[in-house]
Amino acid sequence: MGCGGFACTRNALCALNVVYVLVGLLLIGVAAWGKGFDIVSSIRIIGGVLAVGIFLLLIAVVGLVGAIHHHQVLLFFYMIILGLVFIFQFGISCSCLALNRSRQESLFNTTWHLLSNETRQSVEESLDCCGLFNDTRDPDALCTFQTDLSLCHAKCVGSREQGVVCLTCGEKMLKHSDEALKILGGVGLFFSFTEILGVWLAMRYRNQKDPRANPSAFL
Repeated sequence: MGCGGFACTRNALCALNVVYVLVGLLLIGVAAWGKGFDIVSSIRIIGGVLAVGIFLLLIAVVGLVGAIHHHQVLLFFYMIILGLVFIFQFGISCSCLALNRSRQESLFNTTWHLLSNETRQSVEESLDCCGLFNDTRDPDALCTFQTDLSLCHAKCVGSREQGVVCLTCGEKMLKHSDEALKILGGVGLFFSFTEILGVWLAMRYRNQKDPRANPSAFL
């Protein structure tokens, strides 16, 4: 039987969803590991990673059950959900690849103001920095920077007497943000194309007849 046959399409769809199951479990494990070792103290960040992992795991389970049992309804909803995820993820990935330095600074400023003081301090301690940007042109940003500076407990604060200067977190993040965004955008694009592959496989599989079934049955 050719690779475009019923069995080959089913096996390819199952293999793709097994990969999604592994990725979902990996995300759930990373979230649990990060929370267990207090790497990230923000419950929102942990909850976001955990939600993405559970969502991907559920989609993969629906796809696996639909592929194994050739279930028309499950495969239909699997196609719709995966197609919507593809559109969303493709747009986000393209946005990551298109972000320049000024837009990154604006994004950092917007995100930083949404974070709680506890999360800011966790970032400062992890990166060994204080505050986001020392922008003297913006009074609000300068006031926020002074507040962050007074609450900062990074290692560099205790080493000021030895001549160590604390860099701002914005400067440190911008050093690696370009590379990180390119990697994130590239990985997102790769997975988005695997999702459109999953939609195509599910659509093809739904329209194929099971050779083990009654040849006169209409699927």
